[in-house]
Amino acid sequence: MTTASSIDLENINVASFDAMPSPEELHARLPLTDTAAASVMRGREALRNILDRRDPRLFVVVGPCSIHDPVAGLDYARRLKALQDEVADTLLLVMRVYFEKPRTTTGWKGYINDPDMDDSFRVDQGMEKARQFLLDVCELGLPTGTEALDPISPQYLGDLIAWTAIGARTTESQTHREMSSGLSTPVGFKNGTDGDISIAINAILSASRPHSFLGMNSQGRTSIVRTRGNRYGHVVLRGGDGRPNYDTVSVAMAEQALAKAGLPANIVVDCSHANSYKKPALQPLVMTDVMNQVHNGSKSLVGVMIESNLVAGNQPIPDDLSQLVYGCSVTDACVDWETTEKMIRDAAALLRQRA
Repeated sequence: MTTASSIDLENINVASFDAMPSPEELHARLPLTDTAAASVMRGREALRNILDRRDPRLFVVVGPCSIHDPVAGLDYARRLKALQDEVADTLLLVMRVYFEKPRTTTGWKGYINDPDMDDSFRVDQGMEKARQFLLDVCELGLPTGTEALDPISPQYLGDLIAWTAIGARTTESQTHREMSSGLSTPVGFKNGTDGDISIAINAILSASRPHSFLGMNSQGRTSIVRTRGNRYGHVVLRGGDGRPNYDTVSVAMAEQALAKAGLPANIVVDCSHANSYKKPALQPLVMTDVMNQVHNGSKSLVGVMIESNLVAGNQPIPDDLSQLVYGCSVTDACVDWETTEKMIRDAAALLRQRA
C-alpha cells in the first residue's frame, strides 16, 4: 500500500501559483493623492447624506458596462465630470467603473482578470492598470462605483471607490455579505435574477452586522477579518425572470418589505438588465418613469443606474484588437453619450420642479 503525501492530495488541478504584489506594495507604486482622496471622501459623504435624507438629491451610477479601454474610459469620465458640474444641484453622478464581470459559463472576465483581452490572464498587470484608472478618474473629481466580485480586490482598490454594488448572482453569497459588512462604502444589493427582493433584504441585514471571516490584510497575509458592520446597505431593483420591477406597485411592495425588516426605505432602480428587457433603447423610458415617481412624491427612490458608453450597443472582441470600435462596450449593450446626456438633463430639469 502506497502512503499518500500532501503533494498527491493538494492542488491536483492547479497548474501554477503566480505571485501577486501585496495591496501595500501596489499602493506604494500608485499612491493615493490628496486630490483623489478628497474626491472619494466627498463622494462617500454625499452618498451617505442622500441615504440618510440629509441631501435631497438623487444619485446616478452611470458609465460603461465594463472598462476595457482606459483611453476611452477617461474620455467618458471627462464628459461626465462636465455634465456633473451642470446638474450638481439635483443629481450626484457616480461613474460606473466595472473591472470584474461575472460569467454564467465562459467569456471575458474583465479588465483585472485579462487586461490584454487575449486569455493571457495577467491579473497582476490588470490590478495595477485598474488602480491607475481609478486614480485618474478620481483626480478629475468624480466619485466612482464598482461591483465587488472578487473578495480580495477591495484591498487593492477600495480606497478609490465611493459606491459598491453586489450583483444579482452574488447577493445571496455569504462571502459577499461578509465582505460588504467591512466595506468603507455604501453598498447596493441587487435583487436575485429571479426577481426575489428578499435575497437583497437578507443581505442588507447580514451586512449591517459584525462578521469575522478569513481574508487578506494589506501586507498580503491571510488574516481573520473582523468587521463592524455596514449600515449603508440598500436595495437595487434590476428586474428578474425577464420582467421589470421599477413600476409603482413593485416599488411599493419593496417599501413594505423593507419596512417589515426594519430597514430604511432606500431603493435604487437599475435602468438596464430585466428592467429594460436588456434593450438599451428602453433605458430612457425606465429613467423617465422613475423620475416621474420621484416628482410625484416618492420618498424611497434615491438613485438609478445606467449602462452607458460613448457609442451605442456592444461588440464582440475580435482577434485583432485594433478592430475594436472606440468607446463601444464589449459586454452588455449600452446607450450612447448623446442619449446619456439627454436622460440626465431631463431628469435634472424635472427634479428642479419639485417644491
